[in-house]
Amino acid sequence: MYVCDVCGYVYDPEVGDPSQNIAPGTPFEDLPEDWVCPECGAPKDMFNPM
Repeated sequence: MYVCDVCGYVYDPEVGDPSQNIAPGTPFEDLPEDWVCPECGAPKDMFNPM
């Protein structure tokens, strides 16, 4: 799991991100480079492993 340094949102690969059509089971590393935090809009590079 990866956590957003800006707002604390946790990306859980088992859940994915339905708001951006990211299927459950998608590893963080496989998210598109233009994916953003669904809570605050922070870019992918603002996330760190938990």
